[in-house]
Amino acid sequence: MELIKDYDLEIHYHPGKANVVADALSRKASCSCVSATVLHETLCQEMEKMNLAIVSEGTLANITITSTLRDQIVAAQKNDVGMDKIRQRLGGNDPQVQCFHQDSEGVLWFKNRLVVPKDLGLRKQILDEAHLSRYSIHPGSNKMYQDLRQRLWWTRMKREVAQYVSECDICKRVKASHLRPAGLLQPLTIPSGKWEDISMDFIVGLPKTAKGYDSIRVVVDRLTKSAHFTPVKTGYKSHQ
Repeated sequence: MELIKDYDLEIHYHPGKANVVADALSRKASCSCVSATVLHETLCQEMEKMNLAIVSEGTLANITITSTLRDQIVAAQKNDVGMDKIRQRLGGNDPQVQCFHQDSEGVLWFKNRLVVPKDLGLRKQILDEAHLSRYSIHPGSNKMYQDLRQRLWWTRMKREVAQYVSECDICKRVKASHLRPAGLLQPLTIPSGKWEDISMDFIVGLPKTAKGYDSIRVVVDRLTKSAHFTPVKTGYKSHQ
């Protein structure tokens, strides 16, 4: 839209069933080799961005797309200490591990969901693919969590997904806020005289003096911004 908005043109819809000439040209045998080569190079570049690998088996019609993310999770399970502790507790009657089970290949599952070990880099890669890829198009925290929980599981998963989405810069700039608009500012009235309106605060956590003072009481006049600093002790009450 940004490109074509500067041109004086009209866009008309052309049904696909009426596009006979273009379909006939695209199906010519002489163009199949060239288009297949260009398409194969484009797919390779797109698959590399999504951490997917293309395994060619003969012609272009027999392309098999396999994800390496599951293999990374399985490899991370074998090198994780927490996964070993869960496997050791599977044989007993511990109610905390009743939902876990191990398949014939030694892969740990939580019900029907693959367990992701505590690998921050691997979890970051999973969240990036579920949120930043072209097929996910920056979903919200609830939608992203519901998509991930169908196949994966780890502790505090929903909290990490919500934090990840809240830190996405594109979502902050593009997505509209659904909160009610804030009202008008309610400024404080201007005092008519000195020391009619004051504010008080304390500076604590200081090293003790010879007389046992470890805090400072600060009293500020809101009109003149004049301040008084008084040494006090942490145990002082409000009436003192």
